[in-house]
Amino acid sequence: MKCISLIVCLFISSIFSINAQEILSPNKKIKVIVTADNTSFGQVYFKILYKNKTEYVEVLPNSPMGITREDQQFTDNLKFIGESQSKEVNQKYEMISGKRKLCTNLGNEKTFQYVNSNNKPLNIVFRVYNDGVAFRYEFTDKTNSLVNVIDETTTYVFPSNTNRWLQEFIDSYEGFFPFSDSGKTDNKKQEWGFPALFKVNNNPVWMLISEANITANNCAARLSNLKNPNEYKVTYPSPRDDFKQTGVKTTLPWNSQWHTLIIGELSDVVESTLITDVSEPNQLKETNWIKPGAVSWNYWANNHGSKDYKKVAEYTDLAVVMKWPYTLIDWEWDVMSNGGNLVDAVNYAKSKGIKTLMWYNSGTSWLEPTPNDRMLTAEKRAKELAWLKEIGVYGIKVDFFNGDQQDMMKYYIDILKDAAKYQIMVNFHGATAPRGWARTYPNLMTTEAVYGAEWYNNKPTLTNKAAAHNATLPFTRNVIGSMDYTPVTFSNSQHPHITSYAHELALSVVFESGFQHFADRPEAYNNLPKEPKEFLKNVPVTWDETKLLDGYPGEKVIMARKKGNQRYLGGLNGKDEKQTLKIDFGFLDKADYKLKLIKDGVNDKSFAVEVIKVKRGDVVNVECLPRGGFVAVLEK
Repeated sequence: MKCISLIVCLFISSIFSINAQEILSPNKKIKVIVTADNTSFGQVYFKILYKNKTEYVEVLPNSPMGITREDQQFTDNLKFIGESQSKEVNQKYEMISGKRKLCTNLGNEKTFQYVNSNNKPLNIVFRVYNDGVAFRYEFTDKTNSLVNVIDETTTYVFPSNTNRWLQEFIDSYEGFFPFSDSGKTDNKKQEWGFPALFKVNNNPVWMLISEANITANNCAARLSNLKNPNEYKVTYPSPRDDFKQTGVKTTLPWNSQWHTLIIGELSDVVESTLITDVSEPNQLKETNWIKPGAVSWNYWANNHGSKDYKKVAEYTDLAVVMKWPYTLIDWEWDVMSNGGNLVDAVNYAKSKGIKTLMWYNSGTSWLEPTPNDRMLTAEKRAKELAWLKEIGVYGIKVDFFNGDQQDMMKYYIDILKDAAKYQIMVNFHGATAPRGWARTYPNLMTTEAVYGAEWYNNKPTLTNKAAAHNATLPFTRNVIGSMDYTPVTFSNSQHPHITSYAHELALSVVFESGFQHFADRPEAYNNLPKEPKEFLKNVPVTWDETKLLDGYPGEKVIMARKKGNQRYLGGLNGKDEKQTLKIDFGFLDKADYKLKLIKDGVNDKSFAVEVIKVKRGDVVNVECLPRGGFVAVLEK
């Protein structure tokens, strides 16, 4: 009996030595369980459960946590010592650009406290939202000297039968998000860029993993499943030839970026503002000068168009005709000729009531395109930005950044801060994916980080992949921030497009970007029929509200966006065969609405227009051509 009692006591003791703590979302649909040993040193794990109807299902099995400094390890040598009370985070904020104007940062937060085997402290802060989970690491002790944060053991573990849409990592984030059920690729690196989309274990639950609130004291990360195709480890970028540092060098106290997991139905993922929710609030005192808008852009059809004053003037005239407030003067404007120089082009635009944006090479990567280093140092930026302000330029497009290391994160932020001093808006190209800066520095209008229409210039690949790719981006890249795809092209660049004209028109609604660069040549827009032309003159670029009405990555998407009293709908057929897209108007209030529908015509280069009366609960079927689509305006 004594032996049995001893075994029971040891069993009970072993149960209570493992600390398992829960934190729930405000609506109790998402539950996070954090486990660690509170009597000895070991590994910390977390798992996530999602309430599907009446039961919680495990959507992320036990996943290891931890972080490593060059001087200390905080991985499998952690002991739990305490936790804070759960507290509500509840902030309302307004976005100048993006999928939603009025946002709410609402979640429950709890801090878990650990020490490593050298008695050095580590906090792990969790926030659980109705649409996801965010967590970060904090070093709370203080140092005057720099420490080097070099790695994480943070790993997202998935069941083997999880579906996934992942982009193989590349510095520019310009790649596709192909479907995979294995997590394997021909690329031996097995590295993936953010965001990463998963449909978990055959459950109707989706998860989009990314990160947010990167500061100058962080580097950006990526995922690696090299060791196990179902285990995605957070990985810091490797040193570069001109930046030998691994990870982050910083004084303490310090916190990591927020690791974010948007969770729920597909509509929850698309409509989520979690990336900006967890990012720092607006740091700019005045923002009334920040004006998103549509832009005419000469590069797509004329790769060297900005060298030609007359060609630049044509795109200014296009902006006038189309009622777009901006025109972008792209690379090589420093050698503009044929009737005028850059200042002449800016003055011509001003005379027509059009505001000018200008391209710059960041000076860190591909140095051949000019001008190539006028943004590289604080002194050069101040001189250049002051000149731009003097001549009346409203925004800059900065291109060709060089990696995700800490120095690049600082460079992005320095550009945003310095540009704001001169009331200059910013577009990042050849750049890292959005990580919440649009809230903190709202002069950031858009970021490329996408395999966009510019690639029709470079390779024939996009021709056959565009429709499925376009129907994947709303569920992946565009979820995390404004996306400078440079859409809506009807003619051809170097390589043809085979998406229908209505599909192209729909990109103006389906894709969100604070600067929406309409990429085609003037005659393509001028020759449009009346209805699609008028639509492009009036379609907004910022939105009060966004709803996903229907969709599945690579197959179809129907997006409804609201601006004032009007709703704009955009639908894409991502398939190479005809498809009926069904618009369910269950989201409407109790009123009668008029729907003006512009859809595929008899062939892929024509339109059909219908005006239909609809009310809440109605369903309208839209027949789409292969790679087709539609737009619609809905008003009372």
